[in-house]
Amino acid sequence: MGRASDGRDDSRGDVPHDETDAVEAVENGEAVAIPSVGGFLRGLGLALAQAGPVSREATRLARESVQIARGTDEHLPSPKDKRFSDPAWSKNPVYRRVGQLYLAAGGAASRLVDDLEAQQIDWHDVERARFAVNALTSALAPTNTTLGNPAALKHAFDTAGASVLRGLKNLAHDVRHNGGMPSQTDRTAFTVGQDLALTPGAVVHRTEVAELIQYAPSTPTVRRRPVLVIPPPIGRYYFLDLRPGRSFVEYAVSQGLQVFMLSWRNPQPEQADWGMDDYGRGIVAALDTVREITGSDDVNTIGFCAGGILMSTVLSHLAQTDAPVVHSASYGVTLLDFDSEAPIGAFSAPRLLELAQRDSRRKGIISARSMGTVFAWMRPDDLVFNYVINQWLMGEDPPVFDILAWNADGTNLPARLHEQFLGIFRDNTLIRRGGVSVLGTPVDLSRIEVPTFVTGAVNDHLTPWKGCYRTTQLLSGPSTFVLSNAGHVASLVNPPGNPKATYWAGGRAAGTDSETWQASAEKHTGSWWEAWAEWVLERSGEERPAPADLGSDGHPPLEPAPGSYVLDRVPAPAARERPGRSAAGGVGR
Repeated sequence: MGRASDGRDDSRGDVPHDETDAVEAVENGEAVAIPSVGGFLRGLGLALAQAGPVSREATRLARESVQIARGTDEHLPSPKDKRFSDPAWSKNPVYRRVGQLYLAAGGAASRLVDDLEAQQIDWHDVERARFAVNALTSALAPTNTTLGNPAALKHAFDTAGASVLRGLKNLAHDVRHNGGMPSQTDRTAFTVGQDLALTPGAVVHRTEVAELIQYAPSTPTVRRRPVLVIPPPIGRYYFLDLRPGRSFVEYAVSQGLQVFMLSWRNPQPEQADWGMDDYGRGIVAALDTVREITGSDDVNTIGFCAGGILMSTVLSHLAQTDAPVVHSASYGVTLLDFDSEAPIGAFSAPRLLELAQRDSRRKGIISARSMGTVFAWMRPDDLVFNYVINQWLMGEDPPVFDILAWNADGTNLPARLHEQFLGIFRDNTLIRRGGVSVLGTPVDLSRIEVPTFVTGAVNDHLTPWKGCYRTTQLLSGPSTFVLSNAGHVASLVNPPGNPKATYWAGGRAAGTDSETWQASAEKHTGSWWEAWAEWVLERSGEERPAPADLGSDGHPPLEPAPGSYVLDRVPAPAARERPGRSAAGGVGR
């Protein structure tokens, strides 16, 4: 990945124009604190408190400013930086100098963060400074204003001012309906159940916390042992079932697997006390139900993102209660060890976490909009100012893509679960035996002995792949690690057939460090879905005729997929069971 002359990633683009761009523009992940003005100023202060480096950079910037005024060829924007793609930035002497001054100042700010990092101070402080400097530098780009954006000015003249009026209308809409942030997509363009989440299936179980969807087989035979998919409680489950041809669920079913999916309910303030115990009971109830419907003694599971955290706590509980109902477990870009250096560390200061905790307690939830704001400001050029330019300055409509529609369709987190996630994030308690207790047992990851399939993504900003690799060392069972070439969400929405998709597999056995693994791994063209399917099929038992009907006598279908919870419908209490209770009894009791 290249670097612009301001020291930052130069592969920034404008708003997405195809599905690949749209997937790469989306990031989502674990629950973290919300950045505050105080936290931003502290990060900025860390960078500016270095007397020597600040003096050096100020002198250097003054010297470069004189050279730019005279007409230097230094500090030209990278050809990959789409913000400066208009010919005016190279041909107009005023715009050329304005752009060069901005890039020179951005380079100075970036070097201040590098100086801070070289002092070997706490990496959380470095990430806080990097976050503040990047956000400020992005916000001060001349292209974010009409006068400073020659393309927007030309468009205003070409449209006789109509683009300006449309932009003001878009701005007013976003202030009223999107918290003052530019819309990343038209939320009305797709309807869940009509355009998205189309794999045939039925809700076969429902608790207060989650619905369980069973998917209809698409092959004449299926494997005996089923797969339970555990999505994160942040965001709707259907990023795993976007549209035909782009659906993990559809692909898994096509391999002859019996697939079940948890669909978490979107909590409201009255569910503020839902915590890891409630979500853990929801998983246990789903395991009971899947076993009863399929007649299998045990189940393969796969947890994505924060869903993998919840899955791990249940696996630890089952191991300590001698309930061998999970045969194997897979992880999709999940961090269990939060000591990994990552941009997300910018929000891990104790004071920030305390404020976030207090805010979620007061409101009962942390809203989807608040969490979306966190991730947007981690990549401000891609996820904020591209849309400012497109919608507010150019007066264009927001782009329309399925993954953007999913990303805008967020869910809340109950205050209790948010508080627990923040504790794990702040104190890294998940990797310490007894640091967290779930379902009445202390979490001990070393007690998890089932075979595991663990994935990371090389360009993941949120769950760095080396941190994901640590999972292979924290658990006690045999482990297979696969590294995707994409980012956090792009690595998950990764159907076979994408010529850009690659992954590394077959590295030296788990127990070695990540660099040793990577050096011995082999690069493959294709999607990690294929490697996972091969791995899980080996652990799914013999083939049997596909069931003619979904559900069972004990768990008849309640309604067709995608169900009610994903649409924020809540059926009458008579149609729900309490978490942890199922007709099968078993481990849910």
